[in-house]
Amino acid sequence: MTLFQQRTLSSFRAEEISPELMTSRRTLLKMGCACCVALVAPTYAFAQTPSPEVAQHLAAANEAAGSDLGAYLVLGRSADPNFKAPALDLEALMKIPAPPPGKAFDNLYFVGSKWVSSWAITTSDGIIMIDAMDNEEEAARIVDGGLRTLGLDPAQVKTIIVTHGHGDHYGGANYFAQKYKSRIVASDIDWTMMETKLEFDTPLWGRPPKRDVSVVDGQKVTLGDTTVDMLITPGHTMGTISPIFEVWSGAQKHRALLWGGTAFNFGKKPERLQAYIDATARTREIAKQQGVDVFISNHNGYDGAVDKLAAKTPDGPNAFVQGSPTVQRALTVMNECAQATLAFWRS
Repeated sequence: MTLFQQRTLSSFRAEEISPELMTSRRTLLKMGCACCVALVAPTYAFAQTPSPEVAQHLAAANEAAGSDLGAYLVLGRSADPNFKAPALDLEALMKIPAPPPGKAFDNLYFVGSKWVSSWAITTSDGIIMIDAMDNEEEAARIVDGGLRTLGLDPAQVKTIIVTHGHGDHYGGANYFAQKYKSRIVASDIDWTMMETKLEFDTPLWGRPPKRDVSVVDGQKVTLGDTTVDMLITPGHTMGTISPIFEVWSGAQKHRALLWGGTAFNFGKKPERLQAYIDATARTREIAKQQGVDVFISNHNGYDGAVDKLAAKTPDGPNAFVQGSPTVQRALTVMNECAQATLAFWRS
């Protein structure tokens, strides 16, 4: 694995969650600890009429969502003064039977659950994993087992990119580090958070891995013939990584972006939500410049990866190829929902 530093963002500090918010798993789950998975597209029906600014941003989000990106509209509920986030039963979500692993592209495979996703990028010198599930048991059963089902060798997992420092994404990393000596990559900001003050925690998650490979914005992770660009997109955590990389269908090349952290799960912190707004706007421009036409998530509830894989046929169209305009719309939905929420907070 080769790392090349290109340029850095301004320094950010990992945000701390107050002790009061860490006192119960119920509070943890209410805040959407693991990205607040969107299972049903919301309809905005506020008990109070939103301000013109909030309404303008929500209308823009709805327009951008169209008929295919409604899952991301759940973010706009944060602009409703009467909305109370439902308490998620994390244990029940983790007990949902895992879907079959699947091949999204010639070099990209899904090995996750209905709740949280893990992705495998195959290269000429091994496998790059993106995220590692909730805990070591899931890493062994779902990821290791899924790779074997797909005809891939889990011992070839050379690199694990942890998109952000929440346990549903790092929890199984130690399994691969200990069994296969995989290297673990995370942003410098989120390594510091995992070492000092976890934003969320539960006994259901594995322990944070020890600091290994630390990256900043603009660096690249290279394994064999494959390079993954490290884009830092602060907000969900202040060191969230949204990787950009190439995927292949036969001779056809596509540019993929995995958005590393979606929900506004950090409480009422305007400066952090502004970072999310800035990150989505910046990423939208980068995606446009690079012709990104594949947009995936680390939670199936947002990108519908499980259903797309189930519907995929050898000779049919690939639903994972959405096209550049759709990628632009997805980032716009998230950006406008964040702007609506910030406008509500400031009203």
